[in-house]
Amino acid sequence: MGFGSYDESEQENQELSTGDEEGVTVEENAHSGDVAFESDASTDELVDRLQDMKDDEDDEE
Repeated sequence: MGFGSYDESEQENQELSTGDEEGVTVEENAHSGDVAFESDASTDELVDRLQDMKDDEDDEE
């Protein structure tokens, strides 16, 4: 076999062992709750600021 060649039969039956047979508990660090914030800026001011940030990002590209 040349460089980069492989035996397809070896590739078909490989098992990946990570050493961690317990797996990952997805819900282990799940949090639920509410997020609230207060701002003195109006919606229009916040939208204008967001647009300015997008414009700055476009200028950098």
